[in-house]
Amino acid sequence: MAASTVQAVPKLYDVILWLLGRVEKFPRSQKFTLGDRTVNLALGTLELLIEATYTRDRLPLLRKTNVQLEKLRYLIRICHDFKLLSPKQYAYISSEINEVGKLVGGWIRSQSNAS
Repeated sequence: MAASTVQAVPKLYDVILWLLGRVEKFPRSQKFTLGDRTVNLALGTLELLIEATYTRDRLPLLRKTNVQLEKLRYLIRICHDFKLLSPKQYAYISSEINEVGKLVGGWIRSQSNAS
């Protein structure tokens, strides 16, 4: 298993833990719309990564994971634009999500080269 495999899942897990802590503090008007949507998307992305870890045909799952991460980036940006995340929080979580994206991208490259 590639290093990306080992690192991407726990990295995204940490992102989710951080998000859960922030969404709890969202105002009620945003907690159950934008907050839930963001957390559910992150959880779905984690599920895809776990599936990719335990299957042979990883490439379609990893590509879908990449799309999910891009959606997550936009939802996080909306949270920031609505002032639900401070600029410092936005910078932190964006950096963490980008790191997951780099790990997934490396995993995709290693799978493409193996085919």
